Amino acid sequence: MFNSSVRKALLIVLLLPILSYALLTYFSNRAINMPRKLLLDSVATSVVDGVEQTDSFWHQTGNITLVNQLGDTVSLYDKKGKIMILDFFFTHCPYPCPVLTKNMRKLQQSFSHYLNGRQEVDSSVVQFISFTVDSKRDSPSVLNAYALKYGVNPDNWWMLTGPKSTIYNFAFNELKIGLLDGDNVDTLFLHTPNFILLDKQMRVRGLYDGTDTLALARLAHDVGLVLLEKDKTAPNSLLEQIVGLKWLWYSILLIIIIFTIVFYKKQQHENDSKK
Repeated sequence: MFNSSVRKALLIVLLLPILSYALLTYFSNRAINMPRKLLLDSVATSVVDGVEQTDSFWHQTGNITLVNQLGDTVSLYDKKGKIMILDFFFTHCPYPCPVLTKNMRKLQQSFSHYLNGRQEVDSSVVQFISFTVDSKRDSPSVLNAYALKYGVNPDNWWMLTGPKSTIYNFAFNELKIGLLDGDNVDTLFLHTPNFILLDKQMRVRGLYDGTDTLALARLAHDVGLVLLEKDKTAPNSLLEQIVGLKWLWYSILLIIIIFTIVFYKKQQHENDSKK
């Protein structure tokens, strides 16, 4: 049907959109350093269609139910699907807790917007949670007074209290704070200056020094990246992404049609010229 040179030209025309998309995706994915997942539960190997595949199963933080500064019983999973920033503190702590609270308040303000002339917290973006490590002293009323002192907006910032064993079990067995920040914590009294970032799937994505300005800037930046991260159900491989691009295949079909029309018109013109 087509001679060799025409076939080569057609092949180049067909492959050019796919190659361009592949290169763009490849370099775009590598241009952004996403916050890595920190806690690996297990790795499983399977064979699919004769190809060995390795799947990593990242630790998902379990639920916890406590009482917030307003006296309401709340659960971590009440806010599932939101990005979370967590820390641990106690109200009579001289340092670094006041600094942590002030800096978390700055973060809360940074993820807000102005509506009808007043500042409203965009609670759809981030949930802030501070766990007291001294629940014996830090009752809901004490936490509320502390929250009012530092201008905490309760719409998307909980200060939580409850049984010490529940909080410590959550910290060490769910957040695995001993592994993440072993230098600053012990099983008797949990006292860490770090903020912990959880993604929408409740996976730990970062540990940040809450007293350090540069670390806080990195945390704010990482929240933006995690917020825009693709959903787990989206196609993972480049091939799957290309196969799912209807516009690409419509474009290729259109190119084939146009190329075929042009070729036959050229052939017809050449045949007419020979007559």
